[in-house]
Amino acid sequence: MADLGPLALLGAPSALGLSPYRGGGPREVDRTPSVLRSLGLAARVGATDFGDVVPEAPYRDLERPVRGVRNASDVAAFNRRLSARVAELVRRGYFPLLLGGDCSILLGALHGLRALAGEVGVAYLDAHSDFASLEESPSRSACSMNLALAVGRDPAAAGVGDPVAEPTHIVHIGRRDEDEVDYGSAALEASPIMDLPARSVRDLGLEAVADRAIERLATASGGYWVHFDVDVLDPIIMPAVDSPLPDGFSAEEITPLLASLIRAPRARGLQVTIYDPKLDPHRTAGRQLVDLIAAALATPGTR
Repeated sequence: MADLGPLALLGAPSALGLSPYRGGGPREVDRTPSVLRSLGLAARVGATDFGDVVPEAPYRDLERPVRGVRNASDVAAFNRRLSARVAELVRRGYFPLLLGGDCSILLGALHGLRALAGEVGVAYLDAHSDFASLEESPSRSACSMNLALAVGRDPAAAGVGDPVAEPTHIVHIGRRDEDEVDYGSAALEASPIMDLPARSVRDLGLEAVADRAIERLATASGGYWVHFDVDVLDPIIMPAVDSPLPDGFSAEEITPLLASLIRAPRARGLQVTIYDPKLDPHRTAGRQLVDLIAAALATPGTR
């Protein structure tokens, strides 16, 4: 296992890539960085806090757009600014801990890494495939198409940004949406992406999954980024997400797996997304999340 080096905490408080609450209004995932800071995350992990990259545009597409991705131009503009900050931190030798916000911050992080190092990989821990085409997604939010946007699956959705990763350099871990069609699960399964649904992770065992994932990710010459959508956790311990699915991972399962992925020599950074403080008024899930992140960053891993 590699030494992570100095940690840089960077907030990406954006909800632009996520569909609104059913009752109206943007989701409050943009509050996540400030809430996790208030729960002591930076001190717990020993990170230098570099503040936030804040969206310059308000949330516009409260209704599903007739054409294109929800808030497409604003998501793209925000990710261009985020890309520059991530690239700067990695160039300076930091291991970024990027706090979203919604999942589409992945696009900015990957653009930043790619500008520095060429081809990059992704370890994608998520309960959903996030591989929908524009027409498959009922919300047309960037989050539902996050991986599809990253690899350029659907040219009709190209307004959010250029492709930033090759499918052969991506490992998807922990999805539980096999019975749903809204997130592109069938297309993901048929793609060159290494697809390890939650049931396969449990059948194979954590150590074998870590070994397989790291071996695949090492094929990206510029290293890889770790995406941790907290809905990969079981709703019993992480109910504060927009689209919970049953039978998720426990903290005891995900911590050593996450630790192995971030401590492998080619890992370049970690992002945490989708925790919604509005759905966690007593901060119970938030405290558990801080504990989990701190434990993963301090744990040698499964290998």
